[in-house]
Amino acid sequence: MRVSTGKATQSDGRMFTVVVEGFGVGLQRRAERRLTVPFSQLQRLMQTIALQGGRIRAINAEEVPAGSEPQAPSTEAAADAPAAPPTPARKAPVSHADVPVNLYKPKDPFIGTVTGNYSLLAEGAIGRVNHITFDLSEGNLHYVEGQSIGIIPDGTDANGKPHKLRLYSIASTRHGDNCEGGTVSLCVRQLQYEKDGSTINGVCSTFLCDIEPGAKVKITGPVGKEMLLPPDEDANVIMLATGTGIAPMRAYLRRMFEPSERAKNPEYQFRGKAWLIMGVPKTPNLLYEDDFQRYLAEYPENFRYTKAISREQQNPSGGRMYIQDRVTEHADEIFSLIEDPKTHVYMCGLRGMEPGIDEAMTAAAAAKDLNWSELRPQLKKADRWHVETY
Repeated sequence: MRVSTGKATQSDGRMFTVVVEGFGVGLQRRAERRLTVPFSQLQRLMQTIALQGGRIRAINAEEVPAGSEPQAPSTEAAADAPAAPPTPARKAPVSHADVPVNLYKPKDPFIGTVTGNYSLLAEGAIGRVNHITFDLSEGNLHYVEGQSIGIIPDGTDANGKPHKLRLYSIASTRHGDNCEGGTVSLCVRQLQYEKDGSTINGVCSTFLCDIEPGAKVKITGPVGKEMLLPPDEDANVIMLATGTGIAPMRAYLRRMFEPSERAKNPEYQFRGKAWLIMGVPKTPNLLYEDDFQRYLAEYPENFRYTKAISREQQNPSGGRMYIQDRVTEHADEIFSLIEDPKTHVYMCGLRGMEPGIDEAMTAAAAAKDLNWSELRPQLKKADRWHVETY
């Protein structure tokens, strides 16, 4: 690697051109690219290139004539390089090593108290979905957005043994729904299925949907580092959710846009683009709709909300509108965002959504002369493709 910087100081007004290979996504990784940034952004750009497996071939300094203003960064560099750090001191982002994991285990669970349990569905909805909140103030169970907790339902199984735990994605921010800390909330759909002519209710989901405030519940965790929200306030976050897969997305959006949360988080004031693509069977099954509509009204430049309502909307072929149909419909915009290294994609919901999303992304990528089977592992390696299905 050739480096030509001369003497550099923090007040250096020169521009630097970084010649890099293997950086970006798709066709970008195959070409040599030249990214021009001011000195204040140079170190962060180099870190980003290293994290994404790029190879820096040269760094060249461009002298600024005396009395002239430094040149603005090139358009391409502005898309690839993180913004210069703001002047006020910021807290360092939480690293994966600092994320709490398995503070409480199945053999010694935390005993939480239910403080609230209410239906999230409107009249005419299919099924049963509840929002349930637990008091954690009597212990040390804490978490961050994107994690899960385990619930051990009361009672025993057919063999007389205690029920095994079930994991549920957390639907609240680290500060809880009341923004005072010491609580955690879940979004739970009652599992029901037919067997031999009878309706079978899921053990844990029914236990939670039926539970009364004041009841005690065995809780384990937290667990999970796959769905953590990036600390970058200028990141772009694409969220693909079906049903109760909205749980972590709700936590992200509250952290980004809820006024009380923003007041709690001076070190995290989201300025990027958040795009939620949500799939449900009917309009009454939309979850947390009032909150999302409020965020749309208050942050129209930062939040976008797209719905796939399968039993009410049709796709271009005349069939039901599923989330993968929305991905296909907006493929150009989605891939334009993915080409930006600041973009992260999150998918959460039933495991059955994965093949449809994968097929839609494969077709969309092919239309842009990209190979999705190659691109997806690149995004995963760069910690930009996050999936939690069940």
